[in-house]
Amino acid sequence: MNNLDAQIEALLFVSGDEGVKLTELTAATEAEPDQVMQGLQRLQNKYASDATCGLMLVKHGQQYQLVTKIEMASVIHHYFTAPITSNLSQSALEVLAIVAYQQPVTRIDVDEIRGVKSSAMLQKLVLRNLISVQGRADEAGRPNLYGTTEYFLDYFGLDALSDLPELGTAQTLEHLQTSDQLDEEIPLFKETESAFTSDLLDESETN
Repeated sequence: MNNLDAQIEALLFVSGDEGVKLTELTAATEAEPDQVMQGLQRLQNKYASDATCGLMLVKHGQQYQLVTKIEMASVIHHYFTAPITSNLSQSALEVLAIVAYQQPVTRIDVDEIRGVKSSAMLQKLVLRNLISVQGRADEAGRPNLYGTTEYFLDYFGLDALSDLPELGTAQTLEHLQTSDQLDEEIPLFKETESAFTSDLLDESETN
């Protein structure tokens, strides 16, 4: 793998499930668009031919993404349906608190509050049925709006969102977690699926 391919791969990785545009890849790598396209094609071929790799490269709309191969669906399903053996991580609680107090909220809103990308954590919380997509924002791109679920209330022992601790108090979502929640099996909200077609990469990006 040459240096450009490695740079593209790194950018695809950090962009998460939001993906990255060709224009963003060319700007970040300072390479010509045709060079980046060739790099994307090399990476696609590499992932497709490597049976030891669980990823593949796809184009979804304007975005290029690294996603899991469909053959990995069963092990991913097992991972997300396995019993939880510890409380939610600090990062998960941070994202969950933002959604709970600011809902409905977009991924960009969460990113701006945290100062880091939150796509992967939002996806994990959706899969755990603690949050869900509850519509789309009336703005450019029509991004998803996230809010908490009924299971969120059950998990934290709340009757309603109005029972959430006031912001600025000592009690937080972290303190609401109890030892009874350890080893609890949180149900899967929807099966993980990466059913994009890899031949979309053959299309040329025009912007």
